Amino acid sequence: MTLHQRIVLDYVPRSQFLPFHLRRQRWAVLVCHRRAGKTVAAVNDIIRRAVIEKKPDGRYGFIAPYRQQAKDIAWNYLKKFGAPLLREAPRESDLSVTLLGGQLIRLFGADNPDAIRGAYFDGVVLDEFADMRSSLWGEVLRPMLADRQGWAIFIGTPKGKNEFHDIWERAQGKDKPEWFSLMLKASYSKILPQRELVDARKDMGDDRYEQEFECSFEAAIRGAFYGEEMRVMMAEGRIKPIEIDKAVRVHTAWDLGVSDSTAIWFVQCIGRERRLVDYYETSGVGLDHYAQVLMDKRLKQGWKYGDHFLPHDVRHRELSSGQSRLTALAALGIEAVIVPESNVLDGINSVRKMLGRTWIDIDRCGRGIEALRQYQREWDDRLKDWKANPFHNWSSHGCDALRYFACGFDDSHNATVRADKRIGDSRPAGSHWSA
Repeated sequence: MTLHQRIVLDYVPRSQFLPFHLRRQRWAVLVCHRRAGKTVAAVNDIIRRAVIEKKPDGRYGFIAPYRQQAKDIAWNYLKKFGAPLLREAPRESDLSVTLLGGQLIRLFGADNPDAIRGAYFDGVVLDEFADMRSSLWGEVLRPMLADRQGWAIFIGTPKGKNEFHDIWERAQGKDKPEWFSLMLKASYSKILPQRELVDARKDMGDDRYEQEFECSFEAAIRGAFYGEEMRVMMAEGRIKPIEIDKAVRVHTAWDLGVSDSTAIWFVQCIGRERRLVDYYETSGVGLDHYAQVLMDKRLKQGWKYGDHFLPHDVRHRELSSGQSRLTALAALGIEAVIVPESNVLDGINSVRKMLGRTWIDIDRCGRGIEALRQYQREWDDRLKDWKANPFHNWSSHGCDALRYFACGFDDSHNATVRADKRIGDSRPAGSHWSA
């Protein structure tokens, strides 16, 4: 290619996406209805920027929740629109293309962050960001953009108030000068015929239509396990600020992550009533961090701890240390009640029953509440029906933790449950937080 050669791509942007292509901001978030053309726009944007930025050894990524999904939705577009600019044939083995200037564009799946780590990006697109694990952006992708001041584009449709919602809210706030944001609702974009939208609402129902076509972060999640329970709790005023009763012990229930997040519920039990008074979740830190969180909350709130419920696999020994996390927690002063392994669906039913007599603090448990709202069944595309088991995404951590509590706590604290508390490990000398 000579310096004066002009190459025209086979892409005519929809007018709704022109402001997106002309933006100057480093970060962008696009909340768009189904069939608006956001993936096509994002693929062409990444091709165009890879060319005009002219960075040496430019590296760009397009990431979907799963690698096969990235291939299904973006690979043909990348090959088609990038064809006039390709140095060599597309590499099907790693879903990548190399442009004439040496820039590499590659597709990835968010389900395998280890395949993404270790390199750098000059730009990255995260498609259907609402379905990705919460740690991917902060722990993996953001550091990869730092040394070359790369950019990022978040695109998708809403699925409740998760990380995608947080990104959208951030783009509307004080950091707005660095952010471009675009929301395309079907009722305003005029991309789809009105007759088609009317028919779609009839077929899909209001909640799913509002989510998929009107970009509603508030719409009920289709296939949600606890959707009805959460609706009733809200209608009955059981999701509101709660004053912690300092005379009642606070139990904790944990879902321990390895590469994923660790989630902890803080629960008070008064008779048959359950009060979810606090919630904590993060990732990428050691057990000592969570021990400090518990200590800080106890000192700040002035409460006393009861039992700490953890899943059965807390007994497993790590190859690196030869020590179980049960032993490690005990050394930090946290004596665990081990919840025996049980059928997941039975545990979900236990949570459902418990939610009928549960109150949740709306201020301290915001992320946990949203996890309960979004915990849903997995859709089977082949059978066109919902699978029995839950879909594993970011909401699984908080919901698994509450399931362990619902299965592990017993009103009478019978001997069987409490005898399982210290199997396999001896408690070290020192004070015990639950005492």
